[in-house]
Amino acid sequence: MRILHLSDTHSCHHRLRDLPDADVVVHSGDFTMNGSEAEAIDFMNWFCDLPYGHKIFICGNHDECLYGANVSGLDPNVYFLCNSGVEIDGVKFYGVPMFLSDCVTDRQSRHYARIPEDTEVLVTHSPAYGILDFDDDINYGSEEILVRLKSLNSLKAHLFGHIHAHHGIKTIGNTIFSNGAIMNSDYTNLNESNVIEI
Repeated sequence: MRILHLSDTHSCHHRLRDLPDADVVVHSGDFTMNGSEAEAIDFMNWFCDLPYGHKIFICGNHDECLYGANVSGLDPNVYFLCNSGVEIDGVKFYGVPMFLSDCVTDRQSRHYARIPEDTEVLVTHSPAYGILDFDDDINYGSEEILVRLKSLNSLKAHLFGHIHAHHGIKTIGNTIFSNGAIMNSDYTNLNESNVIEI
């Protein structure tokens, strides 16, 4: 399966041209800049129109307008994952958003703890601690995600963003890690999209 991974487009999605072919496109959050409903609707309309067989997205810390929202009316091949999963062509995807309303409580920890152990492609907004999460001499990733990854024995890929300065792909053991942050660290340029094969 070929996956196109995007993240942190921050309302610049219309600037993305000639995206590579893939079986599934995944956006791992921060599709808005200011977190407005208008930005979210514009993104979802654009995302639904992309010419891919399957499309998955989750929310990042900028996308708070969708916190608790009932997202409906999406095309049947578009999946909004909010602490939920979907199986596509036999591959089990699971998505955990990063809402600030959860991060200031223990709810985010509980969401990470509930990631199913048979997850094959994990989509979060935050990276795991120490994996493509370095900026300004600090590792910004989640230690809770790092701990949870150790119990996901079927994991083939972990897709995330959030840390714009550490865009890239890294393989550790049998797992591909992809930081798909499209917007660069000072919000002046766009990085190339990531494509992985699992």
